[in-house]
Amino acid sequence: MDIHRHPELLDRLAAAYAIGTLRGGARRRFETLARERAPVRAAALIWQSRVASMTELEQAVAPSPVVWTRIENLVRAEREQAAMLAAALKARAQPAGAWWRNLALWRGAAGAGVLATVLSVVTTVGLRDRLGAQIHELQAKLSAQPQIEYVAVLNDDQASASMLVTFDPKNRKLTLQRVGGYQEASDKSLQLWALPPGGKPRSLGVLSQEKLLQLAAGEGDVREVPALAVSLEPKGGVPSEIGPTGPVLFKGALIQKML
Repeated sequence: MDIHRHPELLDRLAAAYAIGTLRGGARRRFETLARERAPVRAAALIWQSRVASMTELEQAVAPSPVVWTRIENLVRAEREQAAMLAAALKARAQPAGAWWRNLALWRGAAGAGVLATVLSVVTTVGLRDRLGAQIHELQAKLSAQPQIEYVAVLNDDQASASMLVTFDPKNRKLTLQRVGGYQEASDKSLQLWALPPGGKPRSLGVLSQEKLLQLAAGEGDVREVPALAVSLEPKGGVPSEIGPTGPVLFKGALIQKML
């Protein structure tokens, strides 16, 4: 199935990939598709940026003392069970007929195993409840996320993703996130260009050196624009009517998402 033709499925897979619940062969297949298809790669980068932004804004919370108590109980139970098992194995080496003297030992080992199981279940239930609360909180935060209708992954000449560009028509904002390691010199600026079909490149703005930035733009600036590019220009950029004067460092197709 071409998942890039099924936006809802692609969005769910990209979310699971970013959160870490997409695992094994499914994760590897998703990564292969992301390398081969720009819409899949863009969806993954969008969700990774969402999750990263939420974790950066999240305040650090100290674990509850109950959590540490459960961890200590589990560790202690595992140690006791290991000690019981070692003693039982040693007892097996004793002469025949002596096994009955170790009945209490076996009972103790069984009790330790039951205790460890109970503690494990209690801890798992607690983790499940906390995970459920975190998922509800995540859904609430995502409902406030900007609406994205256009997305582009700009690659360098080695086909490596260097910049993620999204457009929110409701707030008239272009958001640019650097995902590569490129950093221009202090006397240079990066400039974003729209590449309309059959027309001259049109400047969409000059980029600062921040990893994440926004530019004001209207939907008319990106509608029916098949591609975007970033060029290296003198400090402060060049006028739009002149067009790019430096080398084009990154470029990529601008895709309108199906909502």
